[in-house]
Amino acid sequence: MAGTDEEAVAAADDALYVLTAVLLTPAKFPSVLGDDYPEACAALGLAPLADGYGLVLGQDGDGARWTVVIDDVSLVAVAIASWDCGMEYDLSPDERTVVAALPGWPLAVAVAAPNVPLPHDPDPEISDGPPLTPPDTSVWGPAQRRLGADEIALQWATWRDQIDDADFATPGAGSDTAADGADENASRGQGAGDGGDADDEGGDGSEQGRGPGGHSGVRRVLAEARAYVESPPPLGRVRSSFASGDARTLRADGPGWSLVARTDDIAFVLLDDEPGEVLPVGRGPELPGLLEALDKIAVRPS
Repeated sequence: MAGTDEEAVAAADDALYVLTAVLLTPAKFPSVLGDDYPEACAALGLAPLADGYGLVLGQDGDGARWTVVIDDVSLVAVAIASWDCGMEYDLSPDERTVVAALPGWPLAVAVAAPNVPLPHDPDPEISDGPPLTPPDTSVWGPAQRRLGADEIALQWATWRDQIDDADFATPGAGSDTAADGADENASRGQGAGDGGDADDEGGDGSEQGRGPGGHSGVRRVLAEARAYVESPPPLGRVRSSFASGDARTLRADGPGWSLVARTDDIAFVLLDDEPGEVLPVGRGPELPGLLEALDKIAVRPS
């Protein structure tokens, strides 16, 4: 595991100026790192422990970037909650909770510690392995697609307001998604993720509409999501979080796709093969049951 030698831990722990922190748990992890929790852990060379980790990103006295991994998840959760409320919180992990000190940052950080040199990678002599770097989000791909899904989940009302329910097929028409007018909705959703730091094969043509046959990519996504219900996917592939009222916000990911939905509403799909497009999926007769089933197997924040 990179950066776990005593010299690297000591270097990172010596006057670490904490800039930010994130959770790395089955229910909440930086999705830019992977489609599921084990994949996100693997990106950092970490074992996917059931309780997860806290990631503390900062600079040492020389300005070098370090990511300190701790097993005190509650400490990091309290710090994040305090910062989100505009409160000060001194995040100072006990050295006994430190699992690893990894050179570099796995995520983009827009701030820097004052009165130290600008952020830079640590000296290779004190870091075991190459430094972490954020995934490339300059071009459309898995990382950018997942960031787009994050954005939709955070700004659900804004994205939902772009969709007119009249564009969707009427109930009982055997359609889960928009009719021919759905191309307009998809085009209005272009740019998702820009500037960031959705028989079982759907043979009835019921998916996101681009004509009578529907959208083949969305048909594939819904079929793979249904398969998750029968054969549970890797931990964190399906996550459920709070939403307004009695609803839940669902997030599901798979090879080349992301799905964001509310259990009481529609869904949005993003595909690696459809750069920047957001494809709406209407309620129809099938989607409510699928979302309910996914919510039952989803990982939830503790």
